[in-house]
Amino acid sequence: MFNDLSCLLQCVSTFWVYYSPASKKHISDERIKARKLKKTRWWLDQINLGLCLYCQKTYKAEELTMDHKVPVSRGGKSVKSNVVVACKTCNTNKKAKTPVELVLEKK
Repeated sequence: MFNDLSCLLQCVSTFWVYYSPASKKHISDERIKARKLKKTRWWLDQINLGLCLYCQKTYKAEELTMDHKVPVSRGGKSVKSNVVVACKTCNTNKKAKTPVELVLEKK
């Protein structure tokens, strides 16, 4: 995923500059957007594939959730480019972390 440690560190430092704790209004607005996004054909197609992005296991549609790669609580938005399908276990374990932070945690 990352070619070298310097690239990874640059990505992490960039993350901390751009993603700080979000306001209550931002969180509320983005949750409304997420509910609308869940009703779109695009999202239904994603869910019906049944694949969790994180563990790569297959699940029934009702066992999957919408996960924000950059969490809403940290300034993320409810847009197609920031949401992925995740099983409930992976989504719960991810908490308010980003995929980059998950990679760093495993090192």
